[in-house]
Amino acid sequence: MKIIARIRNGYESKFGIPRQSGLVEEVVSTIVFEPEYRVAEALRGIEAFSHLWLIWGFDRAERDGWSPTVRPPRLGGNRRVGVFATRSPFRPNPIGLSCVKLLSVEKTAEGMAIRVAGADLMNGTPIYDIKPYLPYADAHPEATGGFTDGTEKRRVEVLIPEKIRVQLSEEELLALEGILREDPRPAYQEDPERVYAFEYGGKHIEFFVQDGILTVSEIRNK
Repeated sequence: MKIIARIRNGYESKFGIPRQSGLVEEVVSTIVFEPEYRVAEALRGIEAFSHLWLIWGFDRAERDGWSPTVRPPRLGGNRRVGVFATRSPFRPNPIGLSCVKLLSVEKTAEGMAIRVAGADLMNGTPIYDIKPYLPYADAHPEATGGFTDGTEKRRVEVLIPEKIRVQLSEEELLALEGILREDPRPAYQEDPERVYAFEYGGKHIEFFVQDGILTVSEIRNK
């Protein structure tokens, strides 16, 4: 397969990326096409769709061999299920599938680009294909969620002190609050004294969680 595009956003490390697409629509990403595919005609009609499927590669999760079972964080990281019953990045073929909201199609200095919301791809991730989301065929309200139906979706209240808030633009603040609201900690970590850190949008961010409240303790430029 050929890489047709790469995504650009503030996700600079695996930690902090939403566990699924569509959970943090406050984060806007730009899909920039490779030179061979910077053809306006290839996008003709795409603006009529509200959502898109992205088919992409886990380029930073590749490893030799594969395991038939994995330990999903949603199950606490201590219970194994079949790899094909999960969305683990460690698969025989490291291919990802994400549904994103289409915001706009724009002409840039690098040719046509697509702005989307709700992506769960790290900055620079290669994209192999883009397809329109079709509600009549792709939406299944009666669907069941397997082992995820029996696990609680963990969200937290986010507290960003005013002295830190003033360091961020409105767009950065919305994106960061959306990311942190999904609680990026592994499901099996509940230590209230532990300070977690990750990189986003050129900034180093530290936080801790106590009694369901996630508090940002420091933000500094990298």
